[in-house]
Amino acid sequence: MAATYATSSAVLGLGSSSLTSPAKQLSLTSGFLKTRVTAPRNPLKVAGASRFTCFPRDWLRRDFSVIGFGLIGWLAPSSIPAINGKSLTGLFFESIGAELAHFPTPPPLTSQFWLWLVTWHFGLFVCLTFGQIGFKGRTEDYF
Repeated sequence: MAATYATSSAVLGLGSSSLTSPAKQLSLTSGFLKTRVTAPRNPLKVAGASRFTCFPRDWLRRDFSVIGFGLIGWLAPSSIPAINGKSLTGLFFESIGAELAHFPTPPPLTSQFWLWLVTWHFGLFVCLTFGQIGFKGRTEDYF
């Protein structure tokens, strides 16, 4: 009985050629099946790309010189001693030191630290934004 199992034919699909190859695909058509409708091409899709893009990938067009000049452009005016003989940058850094003196506890909401933090960073981001607009506008001949 064991000999009959050993001499039997090979299992279909495991090395036999009796199955059809996957390269030959049958075309099943019928009057009941509708033809395939292809979707119109997307005009926003870049040729050869697999993603849909509505704008260039490098939309920010970042330049590190803008960050450097923007930071210098904000540090210079914010370091002018205009608030009771002290500068905004000096007041902000002093408040950081005062709050780090009692480090594990956070600064209270009534602390001057929050005012200097928001004011200093708002001015920095405005300066960086205008710097980016001006620098890229100049290099791309907008003005």
